[in-house]
Amino acid sequence: MSIKRISSRDNPFFKSLQKLSSSARERSEAGQTLLDGAHLLRAYLDAGSKPIHLLINEAALQDAEIVALLDSCADVPQTQFDDALFAQLTELKTPNGLLALVDIPAAKVDAAHSQFALLLEDIQDPGNLGSILRSAAAAGCDAVFLSQGCADAWSPKVLRAGMGGQFVLSISESADLLKVAAGFAGKVLASSLQADKSLYDSNLRGKLAFAIGNEGAGLSQALQEAAQQHFIIPMPGKVESLNAAAATAVCLFEAVRQRR
Repeated sequence: MSIKRISSRDNPFFKSLQKLSSSARERSEAGQTLLDGAHLLRAYLDAGSKPIHLLINEAALQDAEIVALLDSCADVPQTQFDDALFAQLTELKTPNGLLALVDIPAAKVDAAHSQFALLLEDIQDPGNLGSILRSAAAAGCDAVFLSQGCADAWSPKVLRAGMGGQFVLSISESADLLKVAAGFAGKVLASSLQADKSLYDSNLRGKLAFAIGNEGAGLSQALQEAAQQHFIIPMPGKVESLNAAAATAVCLFEAVRQRR
């Protein structure tokens, strides 16, 4: 397939891509996002999905990995942008030369059918959210439910931090977590400094969901009360708490250990 070239910032396609790259509302309304780099595109392809359009700069055609990906997607439209335009579509200071326009996957698993889930309340830091989604994918979660106050799961920063985790999870954004907790078929667990049971002494087998709270404020009182089981993560060191991503990883992989 021949590669189209665009050099004008007034090009309508370029303008639409600019909006997608910078606006969560645009991504939500279009149901599309941009993947930055060969790793994310390969993860998207490995998950059985196909991009809508591939976007490159001139240097990309000198990169063997990118050229191989372009060849493997020969039936997907491909457009080359001038370097100055391409740089406006990526947050990277040194663009890697490849972007993919893709459909945002629809959520596939609801609360009633999930076996192993996360309920994320107001996780606002993109790096934290991406890291949590990466851990959830690695641990084998089937569903993640995000409250309206969470960062956008499909933003460039969260996608980079997630390293492809988004593509193997069922992600529901702007979810009513109290409704999710009420409709979950298993037990919902939450960490609490007042809990008398350690995470490691809790039964984490069977259908289970962890409710994870905001980095600063923690979990809301309403969601704490919606959880059937509370636990504390033992911390013998001289710090008050773990960050949300680290705490989530500890919880998920203790569940993995118990469920082996």
